[in-house]
Amino acid sequence: MTFTKPDPFTTRPTLRGTFGMSASTHWLATATAQSVLERGGNAFDAATAAAFVLHVVEPHLNGPGGDMTGVFVTAEEPGNPVVLMGQGPAPAAASPEHYRSEGLDLVPGSGALAAAVPAAVEAWLLLLRDHGTWELQAVLEYATGYAGDGHPVLGRVGATIGAVAELFRKHWPTSAELWMPGGRIPEEGELLRNPAYARTLERLVESGAAGSSREARIDAARREWSVGFVATAMVRSVQTPHRHSSGTDHRGVLAMSDLEDFEAGYEPAATMQFRGHAIAKTRAWGQGPALLQTLAILDGFDDHYLDPSTELGAHTILEAEKLALADREAYYGDADVPLDYLLSAEYATARRALIGDRASLEFRPGRIPGREPFMPPLRTGYVPPALTNDDDGPGLRGGASDSGGTRGTGAAGASAGVGEPTVLPTGETRGDTCHLDVVDRWGNMISATPSGGWLQSSPAISELGFCLGTRLQMTWLEAGSPSRLTPGKRPRTTLTPTLVLRNGHAITALGSPGGDQQDQWQLPYLLRTIVGGYAPQQAIDAPTFHTTSMPGSFWPRTWNPGGVVVEDRLGDDVIAGLERRGHRITRAGNWTLGRLSAVVRDPLTGVVQAAANPRGGQGYAAGR
Repeated sequence: MTFTKPDPFTTRPTLRGTFGMSASTHWLATATAQSVLERGGNAFDAATAAAFVLHVVEPHLNGPGGDMTGVFVTAEEPGNPVVLMGQGPAPAAASPEHYRSEGLDLVPGSGALAAAVPAAVEAWLLLLRDHGTWELQAVLEYATGYAGDGHPVLGRVGATIGAVAELFRKHWPTSAELWMPGGRIPEEGELLRNPAYARTLERLVESGAAGSSREARIDAARREWSVGFVATAMVRSVQTPHRHSSGTDHRGVLAMSDLEDFEAGYEPAATMQFRGHAIAKTRAWGQGPALLQTLAILDGFDDHYLDPSTELGAHTILEAEKLALADREAYYGDADVPLDYLLSAEYATARRALIGDRASLEFRPGRIPGREPFMPPLRTGYVPPALTNDDDGPGLRGGASDSGGTRGTGAAGASAGVGEPTVLPTGETRGDTCHLDVVDRWGNMISATPSGGWLQSSPAISELGFCLGTRLQMTWLEAGSPSRLTPGKRPRTTLTPTLVLRNGHAITALGSPGGDQQDQWQLPYLLRTIVGGYAPQQAIDAPTFHTTSMPGSFWPRTWNPGGVVVEDRLGDDVIAGLERRGHRITRAGNWTLGRLSAVVRDPLTGVVQAAANPRGGQGYAAGR
C-alpha cells in the first residue's frame, strides 16, 4: 500500500531560488521581509521588520502588547536550533486568590486581567540586537509607514471589529476611537491608519538616537519599552475598570515592576528524531512537545498508517494527537516537566498500544512514575454566572458541543477554529495568530509565531495605539495543574513554530496560526513532506483536519469528546469511514483549515524554496 500521491495541481508554485525566501500570513509582511533581504539584511533583520508590519496589517491576530515564540539557527551554527522566548509571565499580583475574590472561576478571555507581561517587542528587539545587522530605525520604517500613512485594510479586520462593535461602543471607548474612526467599521481596502502606534515606534527609535553603538541604540529602545513611556501608559491603562468576557468589570493587575523585571531570552530547543529528521520545538512551557510526542507515537507505525489522505491514516493521526494533547493538559507548563520520559521510546510504545480501530471519546493522559496527572474540568459547555441573565449582549450559552456536521456557534463549537479567529461579541477569540518564516543566502533561518494583543483583547491604550494581550486565559485557577496561574510563571502558550533538521543542518522552517490547531495542522505537512515526498506547496494545499477532543486552551476551556473538524476535500469516503469509527465530524468547507507557511534550504546546493497558504487569499511567499 503506497502513500497517496500529491495532487499535481497547486494553487501557487513552490518557489525556488538561491538568494533568499520569505513567507508569512500577509503579503505585506512577506514583501517587507524580502525587501530587507534584497537591501542586504539577513534573515533576522527581515523577520523583525516583517513582525512589526504584522502588528499593523493583522491587528486582529497579533499586536505589540502580545507575545511570540521563534526557533532559529544561525549560518555559523546551522545544526543548533535555538528558541527565541518571547512569552511574558503572569504579573506579581495575578494570583488565583485574587481572581476568585473577583468572582471568577476562570481567567477571562478578554480584558486586562487576562494580560501576561507583554513580551513580543522585547523579544524581537533582542533578536535584532544579537543576530541582526540593521539599525532599528531602518527595521521599523516599514511598520511606521504603514501605521502612519495607512494600509489597505483586510476585510477580516473589519469583520472582527464588527463582531465587537457594541462592546467597543458601550464599554471600551478608546477602542472605538482607534478602530471605528467616525463611528463606523472600516471597509475592506480602505486606508486604515494608526498614527498613535506610528508615533510609538518613532519615539522608541528616538530614545536610542544618542547611543554609541547599534546594540546600545537598540537596548535604549528596550529600556524605553520596559520602564519608559510605553510601560507607564500600559500600567496606567489597566487601572480603569472595564468589561471582561466574564460579563463583569475589573481592573487589571499589571505593574511597572512586572515590566521592568522581564527580559526575553534564548533557550535550547526540544528535539526528536523522526524518519531521519530532527524536529525542533519549544520546551513544555509551550505546546510544541505535543507534536514531538505525536511523532514519537506515529514513528512505530508503517508508512501507510501515516497518510493523512486516507481513513486509516487520518484515524491513526487523530488518535495519536488526542493522547499527546491529553498529556499536554496533564503535565505541561512553566514547571518541572519530565520531557525526556514523555518523549522516550518506552513511553511512546505504551501510548501507541492504546490506539485501536475505534475513536476514543475519553480523556486519557499517560502515567509517569511519581507523578499524578492533572485532570482538568471537562466541560462541554460553559455559562459564566454573570452572563446567565445578561441583556447587555450575547454571552456564551451552555449545552453540549456541536458535532453533527455543521460549524459550531456555541462555546464548544467556536473551538473548532477554521484558520481565522472566531470572535464573539464579548471579545473572546479562538484560533488567532499569524506566522512568518525567513531564510537567507547565508543559511540563517527562522520560524516565528507572533500573537496576542489583538485589537479585541482589551481596551486600546490611546497614546500607544495598541492594547494588552490575553495569554493568561491559558492558565487554570485549580490547584494541582502544572499550568496553574502563578505570579512570575509563564502561561502555557499555544505558539509553536517548527524547524526541521537533517544531517546536522536546518532544512525547513514552518508554522501556522490556529491556537490548539497549530501543531495539528503542521503534522500533516511534516508527514506528507518527510514520508510522502510532497513538495512544500503540495503539502500546504492538501486537505487537512484536527481534533477538538481536548480541553481548549482558550476561555472557556471547553472540549468536544471525539470531535474532529475536517475539510470537505478530504473526501466523502474518508469522512464516512471516520464517522463509522466513532469520530464526531464537523465539516468546515473545502478550503478552511490551516494557514501554514514554510521556507526550505538545501545545505548542499544552497537552493531555497518557499510556500504559503492559499486559504483566505492572504498568505504569500516571495523570494528568488
